[in-house]
Amino acid sequence: MWTRKDLLGLEELSKEELELILSTAESFKEVSTREIKKVPALRGKTVVNLFYEPSTRTRVSFEVAAKRLSADVINIAVESSSVKKGETLVDTGSNIEALKADIIVVRHNSSGAAAMLARHLNISVVNAGDGWHEHPTQALLDIFTLKEKLGHISGLKVSIVGDIAHSRVARSNIWGLTKLGASVTVCAPKLLIPPAIEQMGAKVAYDIDEALSSADAVNVLRMQFERDSEAAFPQQLEYFKDFGITSERLKKAKKDIILMHPGPINRGIEIESSVADGTNSVILEQVTNGIAVRMAVLFLVAQANDKSQSVKDSES
Repeated sequence: MWTRKDLLGLEELSKEELELILSTAESFKEVSTREIKKVPALRGKTVVNLFYEPSTRTRVSFEVAAKRLSADVINIAVESSSVKKGETLVDTGSNIEALKADIIVVRHNSSGAAAMLARHLNISVVNAGDGWHEHPTQALLDIFTLKEKLGHISGLKVSIVGDIAHSRVARSNIWGLTKLGASVTVCAPKLLIPPAIEQMGAKVAYDIDEALSSADAVNVLRMQFERDSEAAFPQQLEYFKDFGITSERLKKAKKDIILMHPGPINRGIEIESSVADGTNSVILEQVTNGIAVRMAVLFLVAQANDKSQSVKDSES
């Protein structure tokens, strides 16, 4: 049973809660195949997308998910909002709550921003990525896609390759996959491996061929060169030579290895175009599955908050 009014990260979720989101997403995926792609599950609810960082896939995916649940959707462009006048995140959230919105989907460049907002608001908060902390719905759609393709998560070997140090996607995937019984290996240059990553349950490899050799799936992360304030990153061509996913490298991996990427793809840097568009790739399927996963999350947090408010009303 789901009882949380918010989804802030996968670290705090139990195996049973993760499985409930995945099973709910499975039931919602069918909606997208209908001629009329809507169900009335959130009719009368208002979802606000509050994004402090640029986003295409995640914001649009949440918008489509909310509309398919029949919710009203408001997108707030932070660059033209009162935030530019100095308004705090909590003040912005409080004003959105005062407008009788029901759910805020927030992306922020500070780790812990979504949790802080949730502590101050009675309405639901969904984390769409906070700093280097977590990106729970991306990991959920990655896991959902793996389960759909391979039939299970327990026992799988998944390698995550790329900019682990700056990746909230990697962290959420590690929490989710290990709780569901998968084995996770991270692979990157030493400068891009966080010191405490093994404490999260991941193994570390510094050789890409080693990381691919026994993997059932590889999740290739975007290299975040824009964060290279001290020239700590390897040069792009050097990175591709040592860690890029190429057709030649995949010949040494399992024939049916699943290739994933959260996007946007830097072709020729993290991954070869022929591989990104090849038969092992499920990148576009991830995008499709993101709608079902986000429908499930919006539905579950709204339902839990409605029950919580009903209990409070009955007690008052």
